Amino acid sequence: MDDQSLTTSLALIFLFLIILLISKTCRNRASRDAGCRLPAGSGGWPLVGETLHFVSSAYSPSPERFMDKRRRLYGKVFRSHLFGSPTIVSTDAEVSRCVLQSDARAFVPWYPKSLTELMGQSSILLINGNLQRRIHGLIGGFFKSAELKAQITRDMHSYVSHSVVNWRHHHRILVQEQTKNIVFQILVRALIGLGPGKEMQFLKQQFREFIAGLMSLPVKLPGSRLYRSLQAKKRMAMMIKSIIAEKRAEQADGGRSQRRSRDAVDVLIDDASDELTDDLISDNMIDLMIPAEDSVPVLITLAVKYLSECPLALRHLEEENMELKQRRGVEELQWNDYMSLSFTQDVITETLRMGNIISGIMRKAVKDVEIKGHLIPKGWCVLTYFRSVHLDESHYEEAYEFNPAIFFLRLFAPQEKDMSSCSFTPFGGGQRLCPGLDLARLEAAIFLHHLVTNFTWVAEEEDHIVNFPTVRMKRGMPIRVRRKS
Repeated sequence: MDDQSLTTSLALIFLFLIILLISKTCRNRASRDAGCRLPAGSGGWPLVGETLHFVSSAYSPSPERFMDKRRRLYGKVFRSHLFGSPTIVSTDAEVSRCVLQSDARAFVPWYPKSLTELMGQSSILLINGNLQRRIHGLIGGFFKSAELKAQITRDMHSYVSHSVVNWRHHHRILVQEQTKNIVFQILVRALIGLGPGKEMQFLKQQFREFIAGLMSLPVKLPGSRLYRSLQAKKRMAMMIKSIIAEKRAEQADGGRSQRRSRDAVDVLIDDASDELTDDLISDNMIDLMIPAEDSVPVLITLAVKYLSECPLALRHLEEENMELKQRRGVEELQWNDYMSLSFTQDVITETLRMGNIISGIMRKAVKDVEIKGHLIPKGWCVLTYFRSVHLDESHYEEAYEFNPAIFFLRLFAPQEKDMSSCSFTPFGGGQRLCPGLDLARLEAAIFLHHLVTNFTWVAEEEDHIVNFPTVRMKRGMPIRVRRKS
């Protein structure tokens, strides 16, 4: 290269840098003029950012230490670099609420690559716009129906009674495993109408292979964790699509005209939209099984753990449930009986606050967004970290103590009512609020009722909570039960 060419190249590079600098300066000036700025923080190491620090903290006994350190340095909203993306982290209740309430014109879902590979582009967790609202509305309406709640109640009675009848005096059980087996079968029946048998066992086996890859390395080579999970999903999808085909054939023959929809697949295939294809329905049925493996069983398991450590709360729970049992006698309890147990529901609420089964949600900004003076640039992710809000002592006194009465007291504190909706978000919020929140509460209430009215228990050995990649008890919460006379 001659001197003239070198001079020309250097001049072009210099001009390009000047343009970038001017563009950034104008953008920053516009942000300041609008009264917002990029939050303070650190990008961490090249490429990996602060992901390793975040994950190591999540595995530790104090998973909030990553957030607490940066909150002290930068405030409740700060910038970081997590899972390969520049990220704004919100531990501020009001900022998080604004993100959750926003629609797809401001934020769209964002998840690690392995999870998006497994969910697929048609997953209700990833789609946006009218299609997402239609599926969410159909599923949400079905999950809220009295008919489904009555079915869930009958099934929970049946499965829990069948399980506890085999619990002998001083019998050792793993609460986490017991509840997984019960809840999975109940939710699968509600979703695709499948009952106990070989197909259910096959589905359960394949589902556990599938869910093991949700937070794995994004490598799809044969033999890899992600590859094995994708193959398991294919086998489940084939099975579910055969069920859908049978239902569509039955519908075409007029076989369903005289009966109501009995499961979620029935609800979706009744919709007239051509967008709800068999592939889309089967993929979303698999996604909706995730709470049966993680969220609901872990909610029940954590409730048992916290009650074991809080004798006063356990006594109040026993008294409330024994009073209901004695008052109704041999009469079968209905779903609204369980939902009316106020202290039992407070126990579930406090378990959700303390346990943080969903620690946070990530979104990606599709344009520059300003919230409370903070700039979230287009293309950046925002992590709304629920755990820090739920354990913030400015919202909850003695936030690390299990105290179900806190929610009863807040009902009579008018100054707290405005904050309650944004300082307590265990099910997310906005258009993507978890549609199964009522069912989760119902299933937990039924299990706790059967447990405390029939047994006393002691924790057999020390166990502790693992918070990453999903919340669970390390040893499955082993307890030794003693049947009440």
